[in-house]
Amino acid sequence: MFRLSAFYFTFFVYGGAYVAYFPLYLAGRGLSAAELAWVLALPPLARAIAPAAWGWIADRYAAHRAIVAFSCAVTAAAFAVLPFTDRIGLLIGFMSVLSAGALPLVEAITLGALAGRPGSQLGSYGPIRLWGSFGFIAAVLAGGAWLEFQSAAALPAALAALMLATLAVALGLPAAKAHAEARLVKLSFTPQVRALLGAGFCMAAAHGALYAFFTLYLGQKGYSASTIGMLWTLGVLAEILVFLYLRQLFRRFSLSAILVASLLCAVARFLAIGWGVDELWIVLLAQLAHAASFGSFHAAAVAAVHRVFPPSAQGTGQTVFSSVSYGAGAAAGTLAAGWAWEIGGGAAAYTLSALAAAIGAFFAARLKRAGL
Repeated sequence: MFRLSAFYFTFFVYGGAYVAYFPLYLAGRGLSAAELAWVLALPPLARAIAPAAWGWIADRYAAHRAIVAFSCAVTAAAFAVLPFTDRIGLLIGFMSVLSAGALPLVEAITLGALAGRPGSQLGSYGPIRLWGSFGFIAAVLAGGAWLEFQSAAALPAALAALMLATLAVALGLPAAKAHAEARLVKLSFTPQVRALLGAGFCMAAAHGALYAFFTLYLGQKGYSASTIGMLWTLGVLAEILVFLYLRQLFRRFSLSAILVASLLCAVARFLAIGWGVDELWIVLLAQLAHAASFGSFHAAAVAAVHRVFPPSAQGTGQTVFSSVSYGAGAAAGTLAAGWAWEIGGGAAAYTLSALAAAIGAFFAARLKRAGL
């Protein structure tokens, strides 16, 4: 499983640098809060549409690895070009459509590779996926220290280099089997599927303000770049603990119970950030809640997708979930956060996030009645 762990690590080194510090680059290019939110919403908007098509191609032709490698190459090229163009939105949007299938396809590859192994398939996912968390930590710690001495203007070159490293790893991913019977029209949107997609949409929307404005919000309140990097790191460390104990978590609780609890923790987390940001100890506690709002929720959601979609449509299932949640949900949340930020500042944006998570808990509760 070394190849899968290595991919998660390198991909999330890139992801950590992008999420934590790319907003600083955009602000440095002169974008307003609304413009910044729009650019950051483009990748999830693309993920709302493109991944399902990539998933069907991957399932039909066993092209999972090739599509992931192509996605990495396109991303590296886009960031290499970014400093030389004023068409930031157009470039990011184009890149996002062509690279939208990478992560959900790797999730499908991972669960497929674990299917024939002894022990708990879902529990074995955690020790592999946690390397992505280690990569995220490496990026935010190194990035925070780097930005104490360097300008954010150099960030696109760093992102391009990180994605080239990810491309090299992607070329060695395990191959997947083709499913000639794979067809999008065969997907059945049962009550379970609809409730799961609704919960995923709401949780991703709830994180819109976090991923677009957390670094900027803390900076406005006087936090240093190193402290901001430490706070991002704390959240991911909490996430790692969840991945380490996934087997025990899945053994003791149903997937629906984990999803509901994760969403309720997200409600508390975003209210704490929105209204308690001036107190470091409150922000520290809020970041520890990342263990639930991302860690346990993501793991349970990936497991639930694997359970409710048939074997011939695992790539499609993961990409459909990605499209609805990390695509449409994240885009809606990012755009809504930008609007709320313009009107009422950080408190308004994070209150809206808490409301989205509360609605998601309602959808997740329906999964219990559906037997998940």
